[in-house]
Amino acid sequence: MRAQFVFHEVWIGLRRNLTMTIALIVVVAISLSLLGTGLLFVKQVDETRTFWQGRVQLSIYLCTKVSSSPQCTKNGPATAAEMSSIHQTLAGLPEVASVSYVSQSAAYSQFRSEFPSMVNSVTAGEIPNSFEVRLKNTQADTTIVAESVDGQPGVDQIVDNSAILDKFYNLLGGARNAVVTIALVLIIAAILLVANTIRLSAFSRRRETSIMRLVGASNFYVQLPFLVEGVIAGLFGWLVASGLLVAVKSLWLDTLQQYFPFNVQLTSTDLIEVIILAMILGVLLTGATSFLTLRRYLRV
Repeated sequence: MRAQFVFHEVWIGLRRNLTMTIALIVVVAISLSLLGTGLLFVKQVDETRTFWQGRVQLSIYLCTKVSSSPQCTKNGPATAAEMSSIHQTLAGLPEVASVSYVSQSAAYSQFRSEFPSMVNSVTAGEIPNSFEVRLKNTQADTTIVAESVDGQPGVDQIVDNSAILDKFYNLLGGARNAVVTIALVLIIAAILLVANTIRLSAFSRRRETSIMRLVGASNFYVQLPFLVEGVIAGLFGWLVASGLLVAVKSLWLDTLQQYFPFNVQLTSTDLIEVIILAMILGVLLTGATSFLTLRRYLRV
């Protein structure tokens, strides 16, 4: 009987404040979806960084017939002796974990598989052969290794792959911070809206709550319908946010993978973790705000 009364009161509250309840659901949904998107960005950056850790961090591109650098134009393509000297220099450095040689044909085959849309605009002779170097300490050893071979006969250019990736990480990090900042602002708006909705609901039923107090109802029993209202609105907002997060992963983050040939996309487990966290935050947001508002306002 008590449970039936509580749900009856919840239904009355939701029906009387339908417009406010819908607004609350929308704000909670947008807040949780933006916050969840920020968390997905964090996971995406971490997955990408983990994928690249331990892989090639420094590329030493060699002179070819089409190289345009002054050194290559003057001396011509790298000779076997020059390539052997470069390899020996790199292999002898204590900062280098491993060195591998990539021929022009192998580099072109890799280019064809990774960038099929650009195959018709690039010929095999335009892709240089190179030495791919993996370092023991990327931050400390990059400059040392690069300077050891910079200017050697046969060397066209040296590319620090980690520096390029850092720019990509910074771009994702900036987008993540912007999304999280907007989400926090909306969460504050959601807290204020929850408080206002619960206050209006309590005010519209002040006579019923007064009668309940007079017949001996406990504080918790009087407050319970309002708490349930807030939690229900939070759960509906979370359901909408879950759908939006699925769309963000499927239509946005997964779509980005077409620009990168490496499988570093988020898994369903990552998405489920963020959705569960969003549910917990949504329930805590609406429940705690409702409870604190009622403690201050619901005085009979």
